[in-house]
Amino acid sequence: MNRIYRWYRSWSLATRQFLFLFIITFTFFVLLAWNNYYKAADLFKNQMVSDSVTLIARTNQFLDTYLDNSRNVLLLIATDAKLLQEGDGNKISESLRFIAENNSALVKTLYLIRKDGKVYASSQVKYEIIGNPQLRSIYDKSQKTYGAAVVSQPYASTLSGETVAISRPVNSGNGDMIGVAVIELNLENLNRKISELTSGSYQTFVIMSDKDKVVTFDRDNGILPQKPDTYHEDLPESFVGKLAGLPVTASEVNGSTGKLVVVKSGQNRLGWTLLVLIKDRYFYQNVIRLFDNYKAAASIWFVVLLFMAFVMSRYMTKSIRMLAVKMDRVQDVGVIPNLVVKREDEIGRLTQSFNAMMERIRNLLQETKHMEERKKQLELKMLQSQIAPHFLYNTLACIGSLAKQHRTQEVKETIRALVGVLSFGFDKTSEFLTVEEELAGLNMYMQIQKIRYGDKFTFIQEIDPEALPCSILKLTLQPILENAVFHGIAPSRKGEGLIHVRGSICKGKLRFFIRDNGTGMEKAKLHKALEERMIDPGSERTSGIGMANVHQRLRIHYGASYGLRIGSVPNEGTVVCISIPIIRR
Repeated sequence: MNRIYRWYRSWSLATRQFLFLFIITFTFFVLLAWNNYYKAADLFKNQMVSDSVTLIARTNQFLDTYLDNSRNVLLLIATDAKLLQEGDGNKISESLRFIAENNSALVKTLYLIRKDGKVYASSQVKYEIIGNPQLRSIYDKSQKTYGAAVVSQPYASTLSGETVAISRPVNSGNGDMIGVAVIELNLENLNRKISELTSGSYQTFVIMSDKDKVVTFDRDNGILPQKPDTYHEDLPESFVGKLAGLPVTASEVNGSTGKLVVVKSGQNRLGWTLLVLIKDRYFYQNVIRLFDNYKAAASIWFVVLLFMAFVMSRYMTKSIRMLAVKMDRVQDVGVIPNLVVKREDEIGRLTQSFNAMMERIRNLLQETKHMEERKKQLELKMLQSQIAPHFLYNTLACIGSLAKQHRTQEVKETIRALVGVLSFGFDKTSEFLTVEEELAGLNMYMQIQKIRYGDKFTFIQEIDPEALPCSILKLTLQPILENAVFHGIAPSRKGEGLIHVRGSICKGKLRFFIRDNGTGMEKAKLHKALEERMIDPGSERTSGIGMANVHQRLRIHYGASYGLRIGSVPNEGTVVCISIPIIRR
């Protein structure tokens, strides 16, 4: 997660603004289109449900008419009460067969059941062979109604198949019940008629009795689920239970092809309930053209949105991007041009502030640069002023010692050498000399020390001729040799001392190695030799100023990578390495 966040933060402002504008606007458009799409589907669904309610009302009217026709048939049978009293079975069966044939769209089988239990049927031969065990219960229920028609629950008849019976008592002229007339309805024709009214490729129907039993349903549509492991196309009990529990309104259930919208009616005069089931997908299939229009509009809008978001992000961030580019070049302050201000908003004011800030930074850097140069010059002059009295103090002390010994000739030579050293080291207006000039002054200084100490030490110098024309800060070597004489050779109790100066060009640097075999230094003293002035415990004068002074001057002028390095072993000697850049004159 942190990696993704860091990757996101590495994006430019223009990219983030572009993606932000594009994603937010595109999401809003998608949500709006999605909402409109489903609202259109819901409106179509509501319209279809309303149409289904109207269709159900018409179908119920048809079923009521169906019931009225059934009653008329029963009344027609009841008018033959005299025939039933006479008991001529052939005439009764023939009359029933005639009525059944003329009402075949409504009637499957007709029965007349006498009070003594004798049964006459429109298909007498079949009845006598097969019988119909359901007639006894139908007769019992009908004789208790006192003349009203009774509609049975769906059942399987031996003569009519799946059917529903409508029965009515038959009374004599004096009002006594002499039998019961029974119609077994032709549910196949009824199913076909209702299918023509309510079914289609996207919807079907189910008719249920007042006891929540299925009277008939569209078996050929394929929308309704089928009871598993059955030969007949029956509905599963669980699905029938769901339909029975639905309220008299529009609801939803799951069918074999997906979700179904169910519009349920109240009971009609037959006591039946009609349910119209519509595929839920049908409502969305009917808004495909609307969806296609949305896709075309979305494609155009996507391109326009992409272009507008890109233009807006580039325009809004152009000044900021230019500002960022200029700020990336702050290290080159001297050549940064001012940004052109073309806007008057917050970004324009930010650009003006940036120009003012850069101008102040340039002024401050110039002032700081001048101050640094002045500070550097003052530090060099201060360090230079430290060398002069230190050198003069030691040299005059040497002349005073020679004068006490009445060594007049040596005094003259020392003064002459001192004048030469001063002319090289202190009279020149420039702070730099060539290595050759520095060595000439160094030889004069060593001549002074030779006069003072005699043969106590030997001075050797090996300088690469290639290094002689190189420039060097004046009084770089002399203080190191002075320390070698006064703090290395003079306190040593060895025999003849040795001071060796070697100079060459190595690895792009000018290097000098000054080595003596004097007393050397301990580690604690060695670490402080380049950081602070060392005090000679035997005298009140400063004695360790030379190396620290030279080291600081070289670092101030050339940088921290140049200066002195010291190596020393007590009672063995000291080696000082001086590194400066190669500057040829």
